[in-house]
Amino acid sequence: MSGPERNDWGKALLATWAPGWSMLVRLLVGLVVFFPEGIQKLVFPNILGAGRFANIGIPYPEIMGPFVGVVETICGALIILGLLTRVAAVPLIIIMIVAIVSTKIPILLGYDFWIFHVPKLPRYGFWSMLHEARADFCMLLGSLYLLIEGGGKWSLDALLSSDHAPPPAA
Repeated sequence: MSGPERNDWGKALLATWAPGWSMLVRLLVGLVVFFPEGIQKLVFPNILGAGRFANIGIPYPEIMGPFVGVVETICGALIILGLLTRVAAVPLIIIMIVAIVSTKIPILLGYDFWIFHVPKLPRYGFWSMLHEARADFCMLLGSLYLLIEGGGKWSLDALLSSDHAPPPAA
């Protein structure tokens, strides 16, 4: 790949036409959820990292707990800054899908699902799953929005991308 082709690919990755208020989505996804959750997985591994992963049936919890903590911390920081927003959103979307499958589906069913264990709760079923999953679904949707729209007008992506105008209409 030659220099101009590589530069065009980089511009396309950083390009964003999202409005300025997208910064609120970035702050909610990055600052309110993923960055602090990642740090907590590293600081409190028995409760929120490897120990929790072992309880819910995540394979290799002693590896996956710190790995997910580091990914959430780094990607959360990138989302906050609006730097490589689309790239950072991808692992966060994967993490949210795994969280929903590993914890919310057993709550919905009321019993273990595949390799994942149902937690002890006062009730199970659809309403209990929705109650437990509200933040997961919001973070999944927020991360999908950032993947599609990018970091927005007030992001490092926009600053580093020289083309701020939307593509011409077809």
